[in-house]
Amino acid sequence: MIAGSRELPLPDEEDKPQPGVVRFRDETLRGTPIRIAYTSAEIPRLADHPYATVQVAETLGKRSRLANDIIKGVILPQFVILPLAIVLVWFGLSRGLAPLHALQQHIRGRRPDDLSPLEAAQAPAEIAPLVASFNDLLTRLEQNMAIQKRFIADAAHQMKTPLAGLRMQAELASRQTVSAEVRLSLEQIATSSEQAARLVTQLLSMARAENRVSGLALEAVELVALARQATQDWVLPALAKHMDLGFEAETPTAIIIGNPLMLREMLINLIDNAIRYTPNAGRITVRVHADTDRARIDVEDTGLGIPVHEREHVLERFYRILGRDGEGSGLGLAIVREIVNMHDGRLEILDHVYQEAPHRAGTLIRLTFRLARRQDLP
Repeated sequence: MIAGSRELPLPDEEDKPQPGVVRFRDETLRGTPIRIAYTSAEIPRLADHPYATVQVAETLGKRSRLANDIIKGVILPQFVILPLAIVLVWFGLSRGLAPLHALQQHIRGRRPDDLSPLEAAQAPAEIAPLVASFNDLLTRLEQNMAIQKRFIADAAHQMKTPLAGLRMQAELASRQTVSAEVRLSLEQIATSSEQAARLVTQLLSMARAENRVSGLALEAVELVALARQATQDWVLPALAKHMDLGFEAETPTAIIIGNPLMLREMLINLIDNAIRYTPNAGRITVRVHADTDRARIDVEDTGLGIPVHEREHVLERFYRILGRDGEGSGLGLAIVREIVNMHDGRLEILDHVYQEAPHRAGTLIRLTFRLARRQDLP
């Protein structure tokens, strides 16, 4: 022992390091945990013991206090700085993305037929090229829609006019003195031309209904007056089949926002379908009802009804129930569905029970629309 505390434990003989190599170990001194750093030093002048062991020890309390000071001085401030940094980053991102959110809300709030360019001044400079490209796309889309509208109008004129002429010529020829076979052929030509004209009209109506961005004007539409007029227009075809076609208004007025031409086409197809598929001497009723925020149109008949498993299929284009008589093309309800969807409405196919014993049920088509609010009206 040259110097120091004799109570300091010595390392094992086989654990003595080479000169210049420092090792560490944990020991206990007087019941207190200590940490010892030790190494060997060469002493050439001592022949018997050329190496000396050098040890330095300290209690772990100092290390614990140093660790606590590090935690208090470094880690604890991070709990204050980190939330503040998150708030600052969130605030910066929110301010930076605010123009994008405003542009997103502006695009979502547009009507389907609004193809006007976006205001590039409201968008950040970084996405100005994107807005310009989007405006160019809207311009081309508007041009394509205009071309399509002109084509639909031209097709309606070019196809319906010769069909009407063919029917008129057939009817005129049938008034002449001809044989029974020729008269029957002329009647079939007149009937077929009428059916073809009706099919052309329905196809054009379907094209307009499926074209959601066709630029159709939306305005306040009074459903009671519209449904009453549409019902009156079909009185003569109903009387020709000895049918009772009636109209009932359970409310004096029901105003929705929509396109009057398309809504009229919707009602025409519903009444036409009811007349075509209801047997002679049947009963058809068009009814309008309104509550606090919804308007409802019911078209009920005393026909054969539509089975539950067929109700989804009859809304498809050109689908007809097998075994049913009638001269329909399978487009009527498909057109109705498209027009209802265009006006954010709801279409239901239900049973119309008109006799309990024996049980007989026809078809009830129910259309529901949102009533116009005060801010929607001009």
